[in-house]
Amino acid sequence: MIKNLLRGFGALSLALAPLIASTPAQAAQAPQELRAAAVTTLADAVGLVQVDEESRAGYTRSSFKHWNSGDLADGCNTRNEVLLAEATTAPTVASGCKLTGGTWQSYYDGQEVTDPGALDIDHMVPLAESWDSGASAWTAARREAYANDQGAAASLVAVTARTNRQKSDQDPAQWLPPAPEAHCRYVGEWVATKLRWQLTADTTEMDALKVFAEGPCEDSIVAYTPAP
Repeated sequence: MIKNLLRGFGALSLALAPLIASTPAQAAQAPQELRAAAVTTLADAVGLVQVDEESRAGYTRSSFKHWNSGDLADGCNTRNEVLLAEATTAPTVASGCKLTGGTWQSYYDGQEVTDPGALDIDHMVPLAESWDSGASAWTAARREAYANDQGAAASLVAVTARTNRQKSDQDPAQWLPPAPEAHCRYVGEWVATKLRWQLTADTTEMDALKVFAEGPCEDSIVAYTPAP
């Protein structure tokens, strides 16, 4: 499987991956949290993820309440707040936070999207994967906070529905974005989210992360902030 993931890396640029950090709006919402941010190399970040066995026992998607009313008193739920934050051209906001128009860039596949209904808000580490790697022991309130996390830009991302549904609940040993230039960013954001929420990785997942950290993404930088 890991060998399959390396196909297509011959043309992949080894340029420094974008810093994974919060947006200015998110920084304003949580200044104390941001002061505790850690910045490190991808290899060192991968080394901080604890390895453990995973179990899906007892998982249901309803264990993670989403979407809730969001972080802002704007009448929008989390989904629409993420869409508003990530729009490259702002949509029109009508009564009930109905969004029309606007433009988004889905980094998983490089597609420009002009219909908000064609986008999914992807949990960087899927809900089922988070359950497997630690969230099964959390309170319902912490799982809700995870499922609606706008405190870090990497946690929730607006992408084409097609790529989100292809990804499903798979980890980077099983699925990567179809755009090769997105791989280092994706792996970095995956690791940042695992560290933010103190989630573990199984051995197959960890092996895949090390392949990227020690190879095509060795120059990538990861920033993460522990969740409240």
